[in-house]
Amino acid sequence: MRDLLYGVFALLLTFGGGYWTGQHYEAEAQQAEVDKLNTQARAKEVALVAAVTTTSNALRSSNEKAKTIARQRDAAIAAGTSKLRLPQAACPVPASTDTAAPSGDNAREASTDSERAFIQAALALTDEGDRAVQKLNACIGLYNQAIESQKGIK
Repeated sequence: MRDLLYGVFALLLTFGGGYWTGQHYEAEAQQAEVDKLNTQARAKEVALVAAVTTTSNALRSSNEKAKTIARQRDAAIAAGTSKLRLPQAACPVPASTDTAAPSGDNAREASTDSERAFIQAALALTDEGDRAVQKLNACIGLYNQAIESQKGIK
């Protein structure tokens, strides 16, 4: 009976030791796989951060160039050296038969100032729209690049 108990005890120790050893080796294998996947993920993260930085710098540079051009254009419009011709609608009021000469050109000058202000405001609005479109296109490009880089991960 004692030999039987020793045999069962030895069998249990062998089974327990094997179970523990197998579990230990499996944990090490899983940890190695996790480390490998983490390394790959870090490499992709570094690539994505570099892509975002590059795109951000290009967008910032493009915006600075656009602002410089807009400032130069606004200064030219304000100085009167650059003009944008807007079509003028026909006046619905019939022409006056009064032959009195106008006392000055102040009305046209005021009109020119208001036209300049209108042109600057309209161009500022289009510049803002251009910047928004560029920013959106940059975001779409980064999104597509991130999706492409993640396709390998399952």
